[in-house]
Amino acid sequence: MNNEFDVALMIDLLGVFFFAVSGSLLAARKGFDLVGSLLLASLAGLGGGVARDLIIDTVPAAFSNPGYLIPPVLATGLVYFLFSGVERVSKLLVVFDAGGLGLFCITGTVKALEFGLHPVAGILLGVTTAVGGGLLRDVVANEVPQLFDPRDIYALPAMLGAVLTTLLVTNGWFNVVTGAVIATLVFTLRVLAWRYSWRAPLAVLGWKRSGTA
Repeated sequence: MNNEFDVALMIDLLGVFFFAVSGSLLAARKGFDLVGSLLLASLAGLGGGVARDLIIDTVPAAFSNPGYLIPPVLATGLVYFLFSGVERVSKLLVVFDAGGLGLFCITGTVKALEFGLHPVAGILLGVTTAVGGGLLRDVVANEVPQLFDPRDIYALPAMLGAVLTTLLVTNGWFNVVTGAVIATLVFTLRVLAWRYSWRAPLAVLGWKRSGTA
């Protein structure tokens, strides 16, 4: 039981770190100072998990475990010392964001199911966990949230990951290996969608995209 808990905690912290790096990279691109970078990293890394825990009516892990504060600090320092230019920030931001997306859609779904939520609710909470931090990051930085960008696919890979996680958990097939496969699949789909400009249909049939090129 303790080993399972430790694995779940490490996966969650790794997801926090990936999203936190994306927050610091966006802060660098926007010209924020070091404090602003740390705050944006914290919002991106912790926002989805806090939303998840509030919805299932438990004390947010970010508030009960000081270890959750370490990844945003590490991410801020990493960006500060290692990324002196912003030429590749957009590409790196997508990569780290995709990593967090792949991990959080799993941890959010698993935690929801552990708390006894219905599988459909577990899927929705997994998606909420995955996209919540990125949504807060983009809104605070005055960016069009990737979640609502018609030029990109963002939530669909997370939804696929949450559905697969639910199927595996409910059938007793979920473990570290199958979880890693799901995370890799979500990460790959997210990066490919960005790389090749895959797009979901618009809200109304027959509408054409304008001003999104």
